[in-house]
Order: sequence, then C-alpha cells, then structure tokens
Amino acid sequence: MTTLASVASTLPRSELDEAFVTVERLRHSFTKEIIELHVGEPFFRPPETVAHALSEAVLHRSMSYTPVEGLPELRAALAAKVAAVRGGTVDASHVFITPGSCQGLAALMQALSSPGGEVLMPDLYWPNHLQQVLLAGLRPRFYRVHDGKVSVDRILELANDKTNIVLVNSPANPSGMIWPEPVVRDLVEAARSGGWQIVSDEAYEDFVYDGRHFSPAACEIDQPAEDRVVTTVHTFSKAYAMTGYRVGYVVTATSAVARALRVVQEANLIAMSTPVQYAAAQALTEKCFVANNRQTLLEARDKVLPALVDAELMPTLPAGGWYAVLDVSSTGLSATDFAQGLLEETGVALVRGTGFAQIPETDEHGRIIKMTSSPWAQSLVRMAFCVDPEVLARGVEKIVAYAARGSLLKCSI
Repeated sequence: MTTLASVASTLPRSELDEAFVTVERLRHSFTKEIIELHVGEPFFRPPETVAHALSEAVLHRSMSYTPVEGLPELRAALAAKVAAVRGGTVDASHVFITPGSCQGLAALMQALSSPGGEVLMPDLYWPNHLQQVLLAGLRPRFYRVHDGKVSVDRILELANDKTNIVLVNSPANPSGMIWPEPVVRDLVEAARSGGWQIVSDEAYEDFVYDGRHFSPAACEIDQPAEDRVVTTVHTFSKAYAMTGYRVGYVVTATSAVARALRVVQEANLIAMSTPVQYAAAQALTEKCFVANNRQTLLEARDKVLPALVDAELMPTLPAGGWYAVLDVSSTGLSATDFAQGLLEETGVALVRGTGFAQIPETDEHGRIIKMTSSPWAQSLVRMAFCVDPEVLARGVEKIVAYAARGSLLKCSI
C-alpha cells in the first residue's frame, strides 16, 4: 500500500471537529438535553430579508458566474463599509468575496506564502489558523498571549529573516482578548520596518464589550495604497448569523496582494456562489440587526458569566467575541476528563482547550512528525456563549455545580 506523503495527510483533525462529531453522534441516543456550548452557532437567525434576497436571486436574477473577486456591487458596498469603520478610503478592487472567512484566510496564506516562510501567530489560537498556515507550506512560531496580555516585544523576540506574516485575531477566538490600540500601532510600525505582512482576522469585530475594536488597517489610512502591509479578513457568519450561507470577504493591503489572491481564488473557486452574494448585499442594509445582536450577547455575558468568575473558573469576563476560556485546574481534572465527564453526566458540551494550543514538530517538507499541546493548556476548556441566554444559564449552572463537586472530591483525597 502506498503511503501518502502530503502535508495534509499528517495533520490531525481539530478538537473543534471532534467535539462537533461527538455531539452529533450523541444527539439521537442521549436521554438528557444536550446544551451545545461547544460550537459558535448563534441562537439568533439571519434577518428574513436575507432569505428573501437569496430566493429572489435564485428565481429572478442571473445565476451565471460572477467575477473571481465577486459581484462588483457587493464589493463596492463592502469597500464603503470598511472605509466608514476604519477611516480613509478602500479601493473596491482590493475586496474579494469568499465562501466564509475560513476559506479567505486559507487562500490568503497561500497568496502570501514564500518558500521557507514563517508565520508569527498567538500561542492560544483558533485551530483552523494552524491548519491554514501548515497547508500553505508555512512554519508557525507562537507569540505569548495565553496570559491575557500581548506586546510587540513578544513578537519581536521571535522575528527573524524568515518572518513572512504576523497573524492577529482581535477580538480573539477562543479568549475574547482585544488588542489595545497602542500595541496595534506598534505592531504595524514593526511590520513596516521588518517587511512583514499582517493578516488581521476580524471575524468578531462587531462583538466588543469592553474597549473598542481597532483594526491594524486603521493605522495605514494615510499611507499610499501600494505601501500598505495589512490585509483584513471578515465574515457574515457572526454579525449577520449567516453561518450556513458561507460568505466572507478579504480586503487586501495592496494591488500586488490582490493579484496573488486572485490567482489562488481562480484555482480554488472560479467564482463564489452567486445567490449567496445577493443575500450578503441585503444583509449589509440590516444595521440595527447587528447592534441588537451585540447587545443581546453583552447582556448574556454580564448576567450569566459572572457565576464562572465567582467559581474561580475564569479571572475576568471576556472582553469580546463569542467565547470564554475556563480553567478547571481547581477540580483536579484535566480538560479532557472534565469535558468528557461534564457531557456524559450533565449533557453540557464544551471543547478541550488543548486543541487551541498545539505545537507541531515538522520535517523539512512541513509534514508533521509530532503534535504536542502546551502544558499550560491542559486544564483549559472553551465555552461558547452565543446560544440562547436561557440555555446558557442552564449550562453555566451545570458547569459550576460539576466543577464544585470535582473540587470537593479533590480536597477529600
């Protein structure tokens, strides 16, 4: 039998995928209510007008291919939206419509990669980021954020002549951490000096509860268009709850990055789904919908999550995003045992934090030889709080009770 020698064949499936499959398997046989806090699926649904726009497009609009970059009118609307948020001007020729921000990130890594290039990325990260980096033939190096802090010094100490890209995710998945504006400005200055590209994943830009979202691209509004180094990646899945529609967009730093990305997208896609793009265009008109969703999650965070702080399962409330990272070390259980026991006994589904802090060892071709999880992540689990607030409250109550029982058992040993 021939053994696959590809990089992809050596990548393990993510903890997120494992948790998703486990819950799907239990759904038909489990006797308890399953409280799904393992995946970022919002309880609020897209506006009805979005569904109407989709069906209208299927029935009455041209269903032919669109340009590789996407519908011109949608790209123009997104360029205007992004410019209004960050300031300055955004050229619509730099905007690409993608089947979700995940594919946009993967394509961007391919477009920006260079032989032997390295990506500096956070040590507590969304697992797909690592997959995207490795599949693009890049090598990851991890700067420290797991203590809830970030500084450019931590990034500079890792940088070398192989540094190709710095990956930023703010608000962060899984921690909800928000990069402070002064640090963002320092990073952009360092990237310009070092000749690096910045890839800014801004999926949760509309869900900031403490402070404000400041895009690295906002630092470059006075720079000539061809001297910029920040490419941003966005999604309709979060603000507009369009998870299953699979639509996002990328705003490239320069026309050179746009040309490279166009080649990658032509090879991968030919074109985005046409009716979904019309649905996305309609979603952009639903400004109150986005603000209301943020307010709903803010209220749920402030009302329900303090119980986790009181139980010493996390130090503070997440500043943004849809998730909270819990530390269950006080229970004497590992993340694996805690998540498994919690699901089996209470029906509450979480994700082990070990999958958000894996460190790959690769051979000279980028194939994974060994994957280990950072020691500090062994007691971490991730919880999504974008679910129905009443369901969230039941889930948190069960988590706190289960953790307290574990802590008592630990003390009695």
